[in-house]
Amino acid sequence: MDIADFALERYFARWEFAAKYVLCASDVEPMSMSELLVLADDDARGRWDSLRLGYTESLGLPALRSEIAALYPGLTPDDVITFAGAEEGVYVGMHALLDAGDHAVVVWPAYQSLYEVARSIGASVTFVPLDPRGWTLDVDAVAAAMRPNTRVIVINFPHSPTGAQLDAEQFARLTAMAELHGVHLLSDEVYRFLEHDAPRLPTAAETTDRGVSLGVMSKAFGLAGVRIGWIATRDRALRARLAALKDYTTICNSAPSEILALIALRAKDRLVARAGAIVRSNLAVLDQFFAANADRFRWNRPRAGSVCFPELLGGEVDAFSAALVEREGVLLLPASQFGYRGNNFRLGFGRRDMPDGLARLEAFARQS
Repeated sequence: MDIADFALERYFARWEFAAKYVLCASDVEPMSMSELLVLADDDARGRWDSLRLGYTESLGLPALRSEIAALYPGLTPDDVITFAGAEEGVYVGMHALLDAGDHAVVVWPAYQSLYEVARSIGASVTFVPLDPRGWTLDVDAVAAAMRPNTRVIVINFPHSPTGAQLDAEQFARLTAMAELHGVHLLSDEVYRFLEHDAPRLPTAAETTDRGVSLGVMSKAFGLAGVRIGWIATRDRALRARLAALKDYTTICNSAPSEILALIALRAKDRLVARAGAIVRSNLAVLDQFFAANADRFRWNRPRAGSVCFPELLGGEVDAFSAALVEREGVLLLPASQFGYRGNNFRLGFGRRDMPDGLARLEAFARQS
């Protein structure tokens, strides 16, 4: 297999744990172990206290799969397979969906694995870019990109890095398109439950038998460290391929991580409320920041998720970002790490220290 270096992850490997302020973080403020364990019900606490550190079931702890399935109306635990984070889900999912010579349509910009894994398999990829004037999607452009050998349409809403969200009519057209062409709709839904200025969409898995929904504990639940993700789909044949492929990757999940994810999902409403409060508070700060610095930055206010994709006005964003992290310890993620040619950068607003990092960014920008 020949696969390109993962630019974003290599960038984070260099800077994420060296910078004082990771102002481009995509997740919501991580929960502490003590914060999470106090939310455990009696059953989950008993599972935690009596946990034995052996192998776990390959498809995932049945109780955990039951809680995940409850996020998808009409689905059962049998429709869910868990993975070691969403990244494993993407990797295994692409190998289950595509062969060499197949074609994928991918909404872009996108997390690199959503298209690079397809290329490494030998599939071709057509990007359908969002319109930067408002980060909107032209669904007709998706239809025009379809080919006889197209096997999957890949979407990510709420969108990273822009914070865009589809409307219900657009989503319905995409699901109808997948059904019409007999292709799968792979919907990266890892930012679901972080909608703040747009309605929550139905999931792909609940909407159509061709739907494949990707989820994770990392974003709205603030539990990136548990490394639990999943794929939900009603397509039995696809689930069988996913299960067979997982035997060649992680085989099974971490036993402690499964119990921690179970605790979190049983307290879902509290965790989502916590995330929403942080995001809304930080958005208010960002509104003031971009209003006060309109001569240096331009943004399309995000409608959902915990990231946005502002534009630097004047100067070159890669050089600006490099100087910022070196001098101020503030990390931004320039558009080049997405393979995007604009002067944009990803800014995350899910962490509690965002206002402090933003203040340093503002001071630096005024001096530059």
